Amino acid sequence: MKVVNKMDIQDYKGIFVFIQQVDGKVAGVSHELLGKAKSLAKDMETEVTAVLLGCNVSGLCGNLASYGADKIIVVDNKDLKLYSTKPYAYCITKVIEKYKPAVFLYGATAIGRDLAPRVAARVRTGLTADCTKLDVATDGTKNLRMTRPAFGGNIMATIVCPDYRPQMATVRPGVMQKIKPIAGANVPADKFDVEIPSSETDVQILDVVKKESHKMDIQDAKVLVSGGRGMGKPENFKLLDNLAAALGGTVSSSRACVDAGWVEKDIQVGQTGKTVRPNLYIACGISGAIQHLAGMEESDVIMAINKDSTAPIFEVADFGVVGDALKILPLLTENVKKAMAARK
Repeated sequence: MKVVNKMDIQDYKGIFVFIQQVDGKVAGVSHELLGKAKSLAKDMETEVTAVLLGCNVSGLCGNLASYGADKIIVVDNKDLKLYSTKPYAYCITKVIEKYKPAVFLYGATAIGRDLAPRVAARVRTGLTADCTKLDVATDGTKNLRMTRPAFGGNIMATIVCPDYRPQMATVRPGVMQKIKPIAGANVPADKFDVEIPSSETDVQILDVVKKESHKMDIQDAKVLVSGGRGMGKPENFKLLDNLAAALGGTVSSSRACVDAGWVEKDIQVGQTGKTVRPNLYIACGISGAIQHLAGMEESDVIMAINKDSTAPIFEVADFGVVGDALKILPLLTENVKKAMAARK
């Protein structure tokens, strides 16, 4: 029988955040995680370290300091210019082996979901995926409590990793809030040189094909007009398009519409879709299941339009209209256009 010795977790300190960058632009979720890490670090009495990988990316360091990094580790290598699983996983593993972080956070993006489990396997620790909440245990251990949806979003599971380090999690974009940028922030950047062996670069990227999209990402929108099953059929989403255009926003939807094939997955709001925080969220024909509310209840102002006066959506709405969205939307759009024209 093989005996695996438990690691000395006292040797592991600090909260590390993987900084996802593509073409020299840092992903918004990385800024969100730095802000959350800052809050967690206060409870853990430790520091936040941003881990930046890429090629010629040192110019991004100042930006990271302003969003909450106390330290920055830069791994700059020509083999990291474009994201590829093995070289990135190899470099993050080397960072962990040298610096021994207690916590390592990643965004639950396509890159983060690909990278984090590979790193976890290499360093033999656990990983909690797709988290919607992070906090620190108050039982004296200061373990990271990682909460995620389970059983299709019907329950929330809180997971801890008490015996292994680092404690690792991927976190959904839009769940955490960025801190207000710290003006003039400047922190030390430690350049960590890693020689990547040829066995880790045996896959070559010959070409990058970027999907052209002129649609606004719903996570960036200030105004969202969202449709649910109550819209009746996909053709009726044109009514949502008209109102969104008048308000300078974009259209989103509930899971029911995605499952029905009415709209694409990338505009789904909810636990199994995207988490959004617009200034204004207009829910049309959406009943307000808990899975949907989890993705939009932090919106600044919520307006609901639904035939059913007992629909759960009205419990979180700031304004509610009981009625048929198909009849109300054209009237609302017409009045918004008039109001906008009067302001010019």
